[in-house]
Amino acid sequence: MALPGVYRPQADTLLLAEALDREELGPRTDALEIGTGTGALALHAAGRGARVTAVDVSWPAVVTARLNSLRRRVPLRVLHGDFAARTAGRRFDLVITNPPYVPAPGDRLPSYGPRRAWDAGPDGRGVIDRICADAPALLRPGGVLLMVHSGMCGAERTLDRLAGAGLSAAVTAKASVPWGPVLRSRRAWLEQRGLAAQAQEWEELVIIRAESE
Repeated sequence: MALPGVYRPQADTLLLAEALDREELGPRTDALEIGTGTGALALHAAGRGARVTAVDVSWPAVVTARLNSLRRRVPLRVLHGDFAARTAGRRFDLVITNPPYVPAPGDRLPSYGPRRAWDAGPDGRGVIDRICADAPALLRPGGVLLMVHSGMCGAERTLDRLAGAGLSAAVTAKASVPWGPVLRSRRAWLEQRGLAAQAQEWEELVIIRAESE
């Protein structure tokens, strides 16, 4: 279930779930999900035995994830607020995230409403870059970050930032999905900025896997 305005699982969620299935999880695994939405991925990890903390800046998302945890009878700790502030001083074996990554006009990220789940500034990296910078402090030695985002945001930029932060990173999966209504509504702007080719109809999604030394 999802309360109004909460991002529902889509193709990017499925791609990240498939990447998560390739990781070894168990009762000794401490996991974090940044931007949990409905809690689908956090619950997927918890269902495999991990101890999961989920964080979201949206109260409707937090309530949705908590309700889904109760409905499925799977333990999940769900926190409201900024991921860095709510996890200060903690480290994890696994961090998973499907952050906002849709390029959007304007330099300011949305502070309320459903667009918080996808709008990420003019290059789509408003949240991605923060996660790249904070990942080393979130991961234990040998810990893994799994992140999904659009090819429009620049997978190589993400790899470079993670490498610069001291992590070993690679693209481990890709998928092409048809444009949804948000991208179609911004076609002229995306083409003007060189983020999309003329008449482009498909978006590439990428999974970034980074490991702490």
